[in-house]
Amino acid sequence: MLEYFPLLGILIVVVGFALKLNPMIVVTVSALATGLLAGMDLREVIETLGKAFNDNRIIAIVWIVLPVIGLLERYGLQQRARALIAGFRNATVGRLLILYLIYRQITAAIGLHSTAGHPQTVRPLVAPMALAAAEKQGPVDEAREEKVKAYAAATDNVGLFFGEDIFFAIGSIVLIQATLATYGIELTPLQLALWAIPTAVAAFVIHGSRLLWLDRRFKFSPSRSDGEGDHAKHGGGAIPAPSPSTAFGGPPPHEPSAHREDPK
Repeated sequence: MLEYFPLLGILIVVVGFALKLNPMIVVTVSALATGLLAGMDLREVIETLGKAFNDNRIIAIVWIVLPVIGLLERYGLQQRARALIAGFRNATVGRLLILYLIYRQITAAIGLHSTAGHPQTVRPLVAPMALAAAEKQGPVDEAREEKVKAYAAATDNVGLFFGEDIFFAIGSIVLIQATLATYGIELTPLQLALWAIPTAVAAFVIHGSRLLWLDRRFKFSPSRSDGEGDHAKHGGGAIPAPSPSTAFGGPPPHEPSAHREDPK
């Protein structure tokens, strides 16, 4: 009967989650209780917890990196990124994002998936740099700004999705291998990774062409901020609406009409 006492740790987890207590505290108390009920002393339990934490420390890195990125943004990371791109005379949105696409595909292909991503690089670095490049190509209204952000996010997705399959030690390759095996097609992970290279190249060519076409559209289609759509944002004040008289061809209200009789 005593051998079932360590299972009380599971009960602690269930009760703690049911009461909506702090999950970290609940799990820690459960682990301590399980170890002590299993006959381990307190020091041994703590050493075991420390070893497990150290072996899986990559999980904690995420929670360390995100506050660091937040602090960097607060102290001007995005502004410095924009200023850097503003110093390059020939920088454009398409060229910048093509360089990022190359970097994302190469790093994903060698298994470095976490070196970039939406929270780590796209939001604090790539998107502001792309917006700075867009401003060098012409005024940027809200619609154009959202388009640039969308292309920055899409570039990260394309680079990761089609680059990671080249790295054979990844879950997607294992899934493909297992699925093909059910149909009697036996392939090694290395073979699947090699066949992912043409797909990655095709994805680069297609998305790179879209980015160059985006540059061309920005070059030949002026932003609405050149006219009345976003004049308040870039021109220092809204354009006043025309009065009824001027709207229908009459003289402005402060000018005398050519047909008005002289009071004298």
